[in-house]
Amino acid sequence: MQEHLLNAHLAYKSGRSFVFDNYTWNKDGSDYSDFSGRLIPSRVPLAALIRGPAAGGPFPPGDPSPRAVVKEYFDQVCPKGQRQMIKSDEITDIYNSEANKMLETGVEKLKTLPRCVEIDETSFTQIFNIWLFGSTRVLSIWDSLKTSPILTEFRWSQLIEDAFTANRHLFSKISWWSTLFFSRNAYPYDMIPGLLVLHIRRGDFEEHCMHFATYQSEYNGFNQFPELPERFDPPARSATNEVTEEGIQTYLRHCFPSIPQIVQRVKEVRGTRAGKGLKYIYIMTNGKKPWVAELKDALAKTGGWEKIASSRDLVLNWEQQYVAQSVDMLVGQRAQALIGNGFSSLTSNIVMLRMAQDFPPDSNRFW
Repeated sequence: MQEHLLNAHLAYKSGRSFVFDNYTWNKDGSDYSDFSGRLIPSRVPLAALIRGPAAGGPFPPGDPSPRAVVKEYFDQVCPKGQRQMIKSDEITDIYNSEANKMLETGVEKLKTLPRCVEIDETSFTQIFNIWLFGSTRVLSIWDSLKTSPILTEFRWSQLIEDAFTANRHLFSKISWWSTLFFSRNAYPYDMIPGLLVLHIRRGDFEEHCMHFATYQSEYNGFNQFPELPERFDPPARSATNEVTEEGIQTYLRHCFPSIPQIVQRVKEVRGTRAGKGLKYIYIMTNGKKPWVAELKDALAKTGGWEKIASSRDLVLNWEQQYVAQSVDMLVGQRAQALIGNGFSSLTSNIVMLRMAQDFPPDSNRFW
């Protein structure tokens, strides 16, 4: 999602229409793809995920910027013979460029090019790539991105907002009094008082955590805003430059915490200023139901929680099932306090959106 938003921002700053496509899992033309033994849609329309200028929506009144268009329209008005192809490395140094410099270079380059431009998909990497999003280099673009209509006008799709509204009773108190002071609707995305959201990856993510330990990875870039109260410093390696057992356990505690570690961390955050008055817990997770039930029981035993729910409790229609992670992100975006996975792009999406809304930085915590 961050790459999509930064590409849209680059187009906006250069005065061009941004061309977007479906969220595509498989480009072979099939309707369905195999994912871990189950069928998923090969393509999800972008309109099922987000809306706003980054998805073809209007810019604010008075802003003459051209609207984003779907790829099918671009193919009609810019046939292949009329396009100028450029490589991403004409804009970016994949390892060293600061995001703001990449933006400046991209804008300068695009302003010299003809009407129809396409980034060659055979380029070594994207303009805004995983190495950028995995480092603090991405933060240099924040002042520009935060005030851009790409982010200020960002909104989740109606499908996702409807799912949020239908399930809000799981993680907040719905009463006649609350409707007088707080919106029951999904939008605007104001803070839900008393809500603590936990992002806990399970399943194959343990393998990713071991990978992070091997390569001494840092948190995702948008999980390293200088205003945030917590930092992660990769642990020292052995004399032979190997990852130590202590180092592995440090990564696992922050990336794949056990139930006792989760309970302890919740206690710690509950004792902070940002944790004052927390009453509801929502667990964003892909964990299996028996594990989630065990976690819920352990959290409930700490006392003082009125509701504890998880992703597994959501009631979604057949369309919403395919955007369930985005529903989770909207819940996390509106939490009073968030404890996320610093190595996760999903957590960093949420932190980015919360920082864009000027939520207190100390309300964003990590394992």
